[in-house]
Amino acid sequence: MAAWDLTVSVEDLGPDALPLKISVTSELHIGGVILKVVEQSKLQKDWSDHALWWEQKQQWLLRTAWTLDKCGVHADARLFFTPQHKPLRLGLPSGITVKVRACFSNPMFRCIMGICRILNIRHPEELSLLRPVEEKKKKKNKDSSEELYDITDLPLTAGSSQVLYNGMPAYFAQTPNTEAVYKKLSVSLPSPAPETIAKLYRPASVVDKTHINTRWMDSSRSLMQQGIQENDKLSLRFKYYTFHDVDPKYDAVRLTQLYEQARWAILMEDIDCTEEEMMLFGALQYHIGKLSLSQDMVSSSQGMDDLESALKSLEVKMVGEDNGTDMLDTMTAPELNDYLKIFRPKKLTLKGYKQYWCKFQETSISYYKSKEERYGEPIQQLNLKGCEVAPEVNVAGQKFCIKLLIPAPEGMNEVYLRCENEKQYSQWMAACKLASKGLTLLDSSYQSEVKNIQTFLSMQRSNSPAATAQTDESINTHSLVSPRYHKKYKPKQLTPRILEAYQNVAQLSLTSAILKFLQIWQALPDFGISYFMVRFKGSRKDEVLGIANNRLIRIDLGVGDVVKTWRYNNMRQWNVNWDIRQVAIEFDGNINIAFSCVNADCKVVHEYIGGYIFMSTRAREQSDTLNEELFHKLTGGHEAL
Repeated sequence: MAAWDLTVSVEDLGPDALPLKISVTSELHIGGVILKVVEQSKLQKDWSDHALWWEQKQQWLLRTAWTLDKCGVHADARLFFTPQHKPLRLGLPSGITVKVRACFSNPMFRCIMGICRILNIRHPEELSLLRPVEEKKKKKNKDSSEELYDITDLPLTAGSSQVLYNGMPAYFAQTPNTEAVYKKLSVSLPSPAPETIAKLYRPASVVDKTHINTRWMDSSRSLMQQGIQENDKLSLRFKYYTFHDVDPKYDAVRLTQLYEQARWAILMEDIDCTEEEMMLFGALQYHIGKLSLSQDMVSSSQGMDDLESALKSLEVKMVGEDNGTDMLDTMTAPELNDYLKIFRPKKLTLKGYKQYWCKFQETSISYYKSKEERYGEPIQQLNLKGCEVAPEVNVAGQKFCIKLLIPAPEGMNEVYLRCENEKQYSQWMAACKLASKGLTLLDSSYQSEVKNIQTFLSMQRSNSPAATAQTDESINTHSLVSPRYHKKYKPKQLTPRILEAYQNVAQLSLTSAILKFLQIWQALPDFGISYFMVRFKGSRKDEVLGIANNRLIRIDLGVGDVVKTWRYNNMRQWNVNWDIRQVAIEFDGNINIAFSCVNADCKVVHEYIGGYIFMSTRAREQSDTLNEELFHKLTGGHEAL
């Protein structure tokens, strides 16, 4: 067979070195090409991490047993012999930047697994990489002065074992430098100056929030295939809001970075909360900041009695399917019966509540004119399965309302329930939350949900007048509450309110305070929703699609109202027409929807849905191990399906 010359550039020879000319035949396998390149380069070094990159095709030649003919490589190909692991700068949720050696040749999901193994973050499937906002504009001004923590010297096998030394992974304890970096990773850092916060990107509308999700990297393609070069900067963020198997002993970095991501989502108004909730978030941040100066997550051992319940609340599970036992199926679920005030808003009407006798049974609320008429036909029965549940609470004003958005053929019906006191609100709110997921009051999580709601309300309750008189000149209110409240109140007005809320959390340990912060964040109505601009099939206008850990939400772009909700546990199948880039989903009841993405690749939406379906499957199977093949199949796109 005729021989021909193949051009191969060797990175280790330097940028000015001429490419090597290798004499090959079409039947020579990739491993043979690598052997010839190594011999001709005449360099004595470890080549085990090197591989061939085909520039024109933008692909790696990793199958060393394949021949050049099988790979489609001809004489016009330009190959590069380069390391598969290269330095990459990672911006973390806490705001620090670390330099790590990342794999540029494997699909990005496996690259993230390697990064998380080095950073000691378990469950890498929860995270992904995205391009920073306005990367090119900021590069000149910001990158030159950024503080960079270099851990490229850590071995690629780091993190393969969970051996701890003084509360940190053993490989981080090898040098003072790596110890210091681990401290930065696992402990919440002081807030930046107000002028620094003011420069940070803040989404002004739901449309801005849709642009954020256009920047996610493709999990099924390598970094090199997506144009990422050595020493480029990417952001590592939690993408899927299903936090599995949280253990403070092993998850110091994971919990700290998750807390920082939640904290900045609230400070940058990426997620809405009430004024009372904001003061409580501010108090928890103040408390966490004080404790972080004197201790770390692992050594925080006091006040851990509520840790188990907090962990159970933090772990978001995909529920709603009939996962009970035969015994539970034959039992009658308990009921709630009480007088509530109900309001169903209509156009051009003032908001007025009317009192009814209400009965909560299974997953429905039936209401009657009075208690005496409860054995007859109800005025209406509200089926809450698949509904949206949101609190409208003002503890100081003794306002305890539950907002329900109930699916209907024409859209979402809006209903408000007003409770008399905290106890009644906690019971009915917990029941509504469970019913929206298809669960009854018989479910084991009902009592813990009631307790969590009561605890949250107690944290917002005012203390004695003496507590409100406290001041602390060191409080930087600009770093504790969002800009909306800087405009509304002066620092001297915010300080006593934050300190008042602080009295309710001052006894918490560092770990418990972080878990409580995450638990309250998780309870917010808009928690974990990622937004995309889409065009539904048959529609002439753009709309917003919200993707959460357990449902899809159709949002009217004009007024921002929820139009429809579809839950994953009612989903029969979904697929993508890759030719026209359209996502089609089939639900129970012969409900079919289809949409195309306006400002993001439909691959991103496909990854989100597939990722959450995977999390739901793992939760049902109660598996602590990652089925990498299934995850890649569900999220990898047309090349993996």
